[in-house]
Amino acid sequence: MVIVAGVVAALHVGKLPPALPVLRDAFAITLLEAGFLLSLVQLAGMTTGLLVGLAADGVGLRRSVLTGLAILALASALGGFARDAHQLMWLRGLEGFGFLFVVLPVPSLLRSLVSPERLSLRLGLWGAFMPAGTALALLCGPWVMSVAGWQGWWWSLAALTAAMMLWTARSVPADRARVAAGARPDPAGGESWMQRLRLTLSSAGPWLVALTFAMYSSQWMAVIGFLPSIYAQAGYSVRAAGALTALVAAVNIIGNVGSGRLLHRGVRPEIVLYVGFVAMIAGAVGAFGLPDTSSAALRYGAVLLLSAFGGLIPGALFSLAVQLAPGVRTVSTTVGWMQQFSALGQFVGPPLVAWVASVTGGWQWTWTVTGSASLAGLLLAAIIGRVHRR
Repeated sequence: MVIVAGVVAALHVGKLPPALPVLRDAFAITLLEAGFLLSLVQLAGMTTGLLVGLAADGVGLRRSVLTGLAILALASALGGFARDAHQLMWLRGLEGFGFLFVVLPVPSLLRSLVSPERLSLRLGLWGAFMPAGTALALLCGPWVMSVAGWQGWWWSLAALTAAMMLWTARSVPADRARVAAGARPDPAGGESWMQRLRLTLSSAGPWLVALTFAMYSSQWMAVIGFLPSIYAQAGYSVRAAGALTALVAAVNIIGNVGSGRLLHRGVRPEIVLYVGFVAMIAGAVGAFGLPDTSSAALRYGAVLLLSAFGGLIPGALFSLAVQLAPGVRTVSTTVGWMQQFSALGQFVGPPLVAWVASVTGGWQWTWTVTGSASLAGLLLAAIIGRVHRR
């Protein structure tokens, strides 16, 4: 149930890319403004992810998820009434807070709901919440917009999120009920919030997983965010562009689930990260660095490679966040710190890629941005391997 709630929250992040060509025509949005519109949903995570993680530890995990779903439903409902891009940007920022309140408590919640020997598998599955939500948004968005316009797309997701909130409230046990039933206690007590904050930020593990997630998220969101626009410029219909991009997002799930199984079987986490980042470098070069005369199928296959093997990275990092948190009562705080850097990467990546594309007059040099992030990710993975072995 809580994994499905995360997928519903991710729908709100992924709902913009398929609507971007329509919104650019409706509001006369420039390419750079489109990049910021894509990334503004990450503003809350970039600035307050750690604090929201602390709050989730304090107010209760289930209550935090319900609060986030309520915020998302309200912001999406209001977004359908937006009159210009600036109003939409403000509401995207509000959606970012709702997204955080939903997704940050889930690893801790899974820890209290799942047996220890199954936790790596479930965390790998949880790592797929973002690509699953994005793929569904890319696939369903064009169909809904063809019937009800982009406003109807916003309102339909508001209704779905409200229904998910009610379903979660009825189905997921309250924090006290889970503890009374014999589940492992939630990491939400003992130390004060200041002690949890100090413990988290003074430990190497939270910093390493956070920085590594930023190197991954900056690439993935930039590629997924602009693919519908790239395909629209190439002459594809909105539905075709959405379907092609949805498949790219969907194959990311393969890597997320696969990372959980690999870690469950004893593969070292740094090896999983190495494979993911190397594949992202190769995929970015193949997708954007090849001459324009290259086969379209080859370039599309490279994008699929980037997304599928890149999915190994978040699945491994969610598992590492639970393992490298400095204590059981700092898991949500560690995930919040990781989410803060993930949001920073998603905030910086799309505008930077858009700027390079604008300066060079095309997408052919954007792989240098994503490739640089992957090289930094490889270095961080090597350090994570040493810390994890210790």
